[in-house]
Amino acid sequence: MAGATDRSPRVAKRSDTASDTAEGTPASKEADSAKGAASRRERTAGTLQSADRALVALLSFTEQRPEWGVSEIARHHGWDKAVAQRLLTTLTGRGFLMCDSTTRRYRLGPAVSRLARVGEHSGVLPSLVRPVLARLLRETGESVVLNVPNGGGYRCAAAVDGTGPIRYTALVGALMPGHAGASGHALFAYYPEAEIRQIFGATALQRFTDTTLTTVDALLERYAVLREQGWGLSHGEYDEAVTAVSAPVFQAGTIAASLTVIGPSHRVGNAAESIVASLLAGAAEATLAFGD
Repeated sequence: MAGATDRSPRVAKRSDTASDTAEGTPASKEADSAKGAASRRERTAGTLQSADRALVALLSFTEQRPEWGVSEIARHHGWDKAVAQRLLTTLTGRGFLMCDSTTRRYRLGPAVSRLARVGEHSGVLPSLVRPVLARLLRETGESVVLNVPNGGGYRCAAAVDGTGPIRYTALVGALMPGHAGASGHALFAYYPEAEIRQIFGATALQRFTDTTLTTVDALLERYAVLREQGWGLSHGEYDEAVTAVSAPVFQAGTIAASLTVIGPSHRVGNAAESIVASLLAGAAEATLAFGD
């Protein structure tokens, strides 16, 4: 209404009077409500920005970069150093980070491990890939398994059984040796060589069948091929009647799981080429679901 007064000097006095009494009108209440909503949005945006920065700070800690200093993380994200200091101090106070009193560098704290355990036990990763498993089952007719690393082996995190009368059945939670079969190869192929040698070179590797790989050098050769082509194939390395085709699944650039189509050798072996395309598409979808 003030704008109308400026454009119409002849009714200026009347407009001024109307302005004095407009506070109680519906229009003025709408304006006040809109201003209040805008103010609340601004406050919410500020709060969310702080939370977002804290989460970005946490996600900066990776296997490749497990430690950060205040100046380093501030430069990396383009933050003011004082802002970075407050963020790291707050996260440390809640147990999400730990600060070395000598170097003043930060690492992930016990609260992160607690949340990781909760996430694992609540089945977060399996729930994300169930549609992928179901689609691969429809496309291949064979059992599909999601495996995650577990020490020197791997654990079945999720599985669906094939549809044929003769099929491979995976037990969720079952532990398998990491050196025997494509599922393990697709995981450990992306570990640093020094860690591979530490895991598999300490003791003699057990032979389960004639095709089991029992030396670290043989594993490294297989891993190199798998990394180059993006998937791996094994024939009877753990169970001589079983063939498996497996591909890696990543999370934030780090190996997180392997996705495997597995079944009787006479079926999966003959259909391996057609299975690979579906498997790679499924592994890419699972990687996207796991997030960066």
